Amino acid sequence: MKSIKNMTPLLLFAVLSNFAAADEAQVRQAMAQAMPTVQLDSIEPSVIKGLYEVTTGASIFYVSADGNYILQGKLYDLRNRVDLTEEKLAAIRVAALDRLGQENMIIFKPEKSRYQVSVFTDIDCGYCRKLHSEIDQYLAKGITVRYLFYPRAGKGSESYNKAVSVWCSDDRKAALTNAKKGNTPEQKTCANPVDRQMQLAHEFGVQGTPMLVTEKGTVYPGYLPPEQLAKFLQAEKAQ
Repeated sequence: MKSIKNMTPLLLFAVLSNFAAADEAQVRQAMAQAMPTVQLDSIEPSVIKGLYEVTTGASIFYVSADGNYILQGKLYDLRNRVDLTEEKLAAIRVAALDRLGQENMIIFKPEKSRYQVSVFTDIDCGYCRKLHSEIDQYLAKGITVRYLFYPRAGKGSESYNKAVSVWCSDDRKAALTNAKKGNTPEQKTCANPVDRQMQLAHEFGVQGTPMLVTEKGTVYPGYLPPEQLAKFLQAEKAQ
């Protein structure tokens, strides 16, 4: 075999590509054996030599090139002070919300929208109710609020049934507002996206409600007052 220094750039690229492909295949095979039920969306070389970035749903983890070791956590660029993992996750969140589609959300939109947040909410969550009680103030700041349900008690719970009933109401926004005031919505069933919204919440790692996701995929766990949220969104938009 030719030494690397005597290879043409094209041949060197082909050889290195074959090595990368072999490593990727090894990682994929190891993952399939260790986690056969997990769907792997992508496997790419990370910025660290010998470490592969594996994406599944809205999660990222890292696997050694030989497929023997797995690392779950954040990867930071210390020189530039950048959370590389969060950058990727933010893009994944945006794409996942786009796939879900606005037709599967309950949206409160101002006349002139400047910003947008997607909010995972639980009808019976105190701070979720506080947030919605100030919905007119968020709208006045030009913030479009897109609601997705995440009943923390799980499928089949009272909160879950309320979410389904709200979705199946003739006027979803009015039904949601009424339910957020503590009134039990009229029980209804229909085809609904609540399960898909809950699955997305699990993929995003939602642990409490409300959880806000910005247009760029940044996560704010918990309630934020309208003025504070507007400042955060303004700063993000300026980046």
